[in-house]
Amino acid sequence: MAATDGASHAQSLGRFGWGLRGWVHRLAASPRFQSWAARTPGFARVARKEGEDLFDLISGFVQTQSLFALVELGILHQLSEGTRRVEVLRCDLPQDRLMILLKAGAAIGVLRLSGDSVGLTRKGAALLGVPGLVPMIRHHAVFYRDMADPVALLRGEAETELARFWPYVFGADGAVDPEVTQTYSDLMADSQAMVAEDTLRAVDLSDAREVLDIGGGTGAFLTAVGQRHADPALHLFDLPAVAPGAESRFRAANLSNRVTITPGSFRDDPLPQGADVITLIRVLYDHAEDTVVALLRAVHDALPDGGRLVVSEPMSGGKVPTRPGDVYFAFYTLAMQTGRARSAAEIAALMADAGFTNIKTPKPNRAFITSVVTGVRGN
Repeated sequence: MAATDGASHAQSLGRFGWGLRGWVHRLAASPRFQSWAARTPGFARVARKEGEDLFDLISGFVQTQSLFALVELGILHQLSEGTRRVEVLRCDLPQDRLMILLKAGAAIGVLRLSGDSVGLTRKGAALLGVPGLVPMIRHHAVFYRDMADPVALLRGEAETELARFWPYVFGADGAVDPEVTQTYSDLMADSQAMVAEDTLRAVDLSDAREVLDIGGGTGAFLTAVGQRHADPALHLFDLPAVAPGAESRFRAANLSNRVTITPGSFRDDPLPQGADVITLIRVLYDHAEDTVVALLRAVHDALPDGGRLVVSEPMSGGKVPTRPGDVYFAFYTLAMQTGRARSAAEIAALMADAGFTNIKTPKPNRAFITSVVTGVRGN
């Protein structure tokens, strides 16, 4: 077959595929077909499952808000040591309203009801045990208000609370507010343990001479590096307001003698020199393209030949969209009004433009926690 004939055949198949898919979609959208499928053996199970999935999409916000109420009222924490009678739960709710919430908790799989007693499921216990998950749920009070009108948010017409919550990303004015930077650092540090675990599983830093963590907050990631690897010197570069918290963390981990803390803003100050590994942990997605481009170039210039850059953060799925990257973090960064969830391929391209080579994107262990891209300053 000639090449032109092959291309024509492929185009015909493509049109046939899209035509068939369109016919299936039109059929699925037909109320008469849905009614028939729901009562026809072989089709009923599929129709029921698709119906349940659709209802989950429609009602998901209520499920999340039910979880928020369970956390905010302290019910999950009261059950952390075992099953309790409903009547002894400390909760400022009438009994009938409390039962509504407890049944909702059972329906979403975090509680188990048995007669007049209630306890945690394994999922509920895990929720309390995952570092940073409870503060993240509480933080959703702000995010939910920003998502109240998603169309206005997408059009750029909404004034968002998250933009005021994280003003540091807009420049130095935000960077000098100690209360804002401390709140941000605390929230990030709470969930950093799992990010550090997955990052260090993807990247071996045992042979590093000095690891410089830019935007490292109170040092949660560097603490994980220091506890895993005995040799690398540790260097933290972040805003002056977070330095006291970092000092306390390193002191508690007996790492103070290995750590250098340099206060500063990567937007306004030169980066420290001398490290052979520089890490950007959950930094790039906070910032707009021009800031990211400038930062990657500065990192490249700060590294010696053969020095490595490690980028670790939640990422878009790119051509294969994912719920964490392309739903949650895409809208979160949109509400921040700066930055965005980039795909690993986009970050790799930006790193290449900055001069990095040997760029790798190891398969993430838990993409909903973090993904990693690494690169080397060429010789």
